[in-house]
Amino acid sequence: MSMLIIAHRGARSTHPENTLTAIQAAMDMGCKAIEIDIHEHDGQFWVIHDRWLNRTTDHIGKLHWLSAEKLKQVIVEKTETLPTLLDVLKLVKGKCALNIEIKGIQRFDLLYHHLQFAIEHCQFDNQQLILSSFNHDWLHTIKQEQPHYLIGALSASKGTDKSSFAANLGAISLNLDIDVVDEDYVQHAKSLGLAVYVYTVNRAEEWQWLNEMGVDGVFCDCPSEAIALYPQPDTFHWS
Repeated sequence: MSMLIIAHRGARSTHPENTLTAIQAAMDMGCKAIEIDIHEHDGQFWVIHDRWLNRTTDHIGKLHWLSAEKLKQVIVEKTETLPTLLDVLKLVKGKCALNIEIKGIQRFDLLYHHLQFAIEHCQFDNQQLILSSFNHDWLHTIKQEQPHYLIGALSASKGTDKSSFAANLGAISLNLDIDVVDEDYVQHAKSLGLAVYVYTVNRAEEWQWLNEMGVDGVFCDCPSEAIALYPQPDTFHWS
């Protein structure tokens, strides 16, 4: 299979990141996997990367300072409302795979409810959904409580145990910062049965370098450019 191109926060180079428009654009470009970020607050998972609203919205302050009712009025980059995970699931409807990066969570049961809703009402199957995080304690909790859900371990470092920590968590993938990836790291992950996805990669020279190294996929802000070089499958499942 050709190297997977994962739309990073949707088609971020051409549309406001982590919005329904960016996600729809990524699907229209032929992306078979999209990455989004979620923060839990006031009974919802909000699709936004930062804890603060300042960078991408018309509001200033922390996400947690506003009620759900107020957050529904927040405008992203002057054009879009702030979506919830539920909004994204209803939009995508199983047409492509999702990598849901958990940036903030208090109630794991609420997350499981969303995933079940995706499968029962939004035409996803379990193999199209993967939960990733830099917080490996959260991933451990998910795997202990709901072992059938897929997890991917994020890392921006290379420890002496290499990729063993991800395998020990029960992850199916190691999601690596491009600044730490090397052939030794990739091969060690592969030897443990892990897929390797690298973030955030926007240059053709680096796509080629990673593809030759045997990386399974890249998180990319400009997916249409990458897909032109690396044709994508008709469908994709994380496992």
